[in-house]
Amino acid sequence: MKVTMIGGGMIAHDQILPSLYHLQRRGVIGAIEICDRRAEALDALAQAPKLTKAFPGQGFKARTEAYAEVVGGMAPGNLVVVCVPDHLHYEAVMTALAAGQNVLCVKPLVLNAAQAEEIEHEARKRALMVAVEYHKRFDDRSHMARQRYRAGLFGEFKLGTASLFEKWYYRYSNFQNWFTCEATDAFTYIGCHYVDLVHFITGLVPTAISVYGLKDKFPNGKEGYLWTDARVLWSNGACLNVQNALGFPDEAPGSNTQGLTMYCAATERQTGAWLNHDDRYRGVSYSLIEKPAGDGATQYSEPSPDYFQYVDHGGPGLVPVGYGYRSVEYIVERAIELESGKRSVDERRAVLEEWDRRGIMATPANSRFNELVVEAARLSILNGGAMAGIEYAPKAGVKLV
Repeated sequence: MKVTMIGGGMIAHDQILPSLYHLQRRGVIGAIEICDRRAEALDALAQAPKLTKAFPGQGFKARTEAYAEVVGGMAPGNLVVVCVPDHLHYEAVMTALAAGQNVLCVKPLVLNAAQAEEIEHEARKRALMVAVEYHKRFDDRSHMARQRYRAGLFGEFKLGTASLFEKWYYRYSNFQNWFTCEATDAFTYIGCHYVDLVHFITGLVPTAISVYGLKDKFPNGKEGYLWTDARVLWSNGACLNVQNALGFPDEAPGSNTQGLTMYCAATERQTGAWLNHDDRYRGVSYSLIEKPAGDGATQYSEPSPDYFQYVDHGGPGLVPVGYGYRSVEYIVERAIELESGKRSVDERRAVLEEWDRRGIMATPANSRFNELVVEAARLSILNGGAMAGIEYAPKAGVKLV
């Protein structure tokens, strides 16, 4: 399977490209192309020290033409990976589907439910896979919690808190060119992880959201909602508070700070239950002889062994491990599974519907609530934090309450 990635920014460097390189090294996929109009970004990605050390002798074909031209030249039945800023996802995904390609898209899929529904219909019409890369679904902690919650061991979710703060240096990256008030906000970009995760664990869906945003300036003077506080209500009446920001100190240990706490109850038994995931501190602490190179690196650190790390398994190069890699691997393997053998269109659709039903991999059909949450969140934050309701039937939509 040939892979074309659209976008060569931070997530491509940190997670997606090394995952694809490892799959290529294992013989799972073939050639990799990356489209980006910024030649300097592709040069930096090709020469990135972490990648050249981990994957000696491997590389990608750099393409600076319009991605529609590159994707249109691919043989049908391959894979397009969408890694552009959030508000550009829709056009990239639809372009890939029109060219007969399966799609892996970084989260969130799109910023409103109507576009998600259009993508779902287009993919189903063509019997193609569209998967949204919510990598927390592939953290073993998440699967442990999901299995126990759905077995009734936690009772019913009532109240929860979650946070994910990225480091300050994000403000000096290309984020300052697109992460503006009119395009996105900290909750839309990173808070959606924990909304998706609570659904993944419990099966509940959100019904309303209020997002209060604080504007702050990037170094280039552009403004963004760089600090957000969200209140998410769920279909059983539960409430989750989510705080997000591009504001974790660069000198603080760890690549970010994040975690989830859920309080649950079994009222008929007059007892409570509790789930706590400290997703920043994973039980590892280092104090090094000097500060390592790299944005946000600190002499004292608390690295996570679980999201994405490179380890030495005896060469050549290094091996990516963690749920960041497993997420990409799972989605790529599903695309290959869909394209293997000679299935009829109806048989392909039956496979896709089964994946929707299982709910392990996020798809436009089984994670529509995420686009509704994002759409409602944007409505709320642009109206001073007013509560925005979410409706699923008879027609999905959002409105101020």
